[in-house]
Amino acid sequence: MIKILSPGMLSTVQDSGRFGLMKNGFTQSGAMDLKAMKTANALCGNDLCAPVIEMTMTGIKCEFTEDAYFCLSGANMSPVLNGVPITNNRAFLAKKGSVLSLGAAVTGLRCCLAFSGGVDVPIVMGSASLNQKLSIGGFEGRKLKKSDELELGKEFRHPDVYKTIEEDKYPSDITVRVVMGPQDDMFTDTDINLFLKQTYTVTPFYDRMGIRLSGIALKGKNGMDIISDGITFGSVQISRNGQPIILMADHQTTGGYAKIATVISCDLPKLAQAKSNDTVRFEKVSVKKAESEAIKEKKYFEKLIKG
Repeated sequence: MIKILSPGMLSTVQDSGRFGLMKNGFTQSGAMDLKAMKTANALCGNDLCAPVIEMTMTGIKCEFTEDAYFCLSGANMSPVLNGVPITNNRAFLAKKGSVLSLGAAVTGLRCCLAFSGGVDVPIVMGSASLNQKLSIGGFEGRKLKKSDELELGKEFRHPDVYKTIEEDKYPSDITVRVVMGPQDDMFTDTDINLFLKQTYTVTPFYDRMGIRLSGIALKGKNGMDIISDGITFGSVQISRNGQPIILMADHQTTGGYAKIATVISCDLPKLAQAKSNDTVRFEKVSVKKAESEAIKEKKYFEKLIKG
């Protein structure tokens, strides 16, 4: 068990998300940076999608009431264990009574904290992830607060505490690859070229639902409105003002703006770490390329688990 001494700005329990329920109006949710979640879990000896604590902007301070391994991955929040600085992307053993403290993000925005066995919370509709708008999942259907006590699971592989992998870099200039469509035919060739060639700026309006960008407005052939249809993690909507909105983990199930493109799954972690005033560029790739990158990432994590 761990006890929360300080909860940070927004700390929630997340796994890979809730699937197969969008037709019923339930969003995917899950960790924003799935790469960080999987890395922390793999190094901690867990299943890749075991529940973790996702921290945004500032991290938690917690006390271990039992011996447990843990691993951090994602944003660097200057972690300290019992007064000694430690690193991301390496498993550590915390003895009973140990205190782990994290501060503000120095690089990136979000950090995932995995524990041996995962965070033991009830599974709601197939997932441990918090849906904050509906107050379901996670820990008691809400973000963490001071004095919360979280149970840890018992099933895990003994982690290699000497294994360390390189931390991801989170530059302020981000390039993400996209597959065009499904409504790119609603835009002129000039719009498409502008979308792919210009540099957008991340506005202060970003959260787990989506990231609003600012740049030279796209015009469209006959406006941006469509009959509402399905949204996915990474959909790039163009709003009526001609500006992109990238839909993220807590995206709505349907939307009525044209979707010019979709960010490939492997590049979504880059956006999960984006902050206000960072810049974003889009690079067009084929469906075949997107699939090959997803297969490459899958093999990477399979190898990481096997050691």
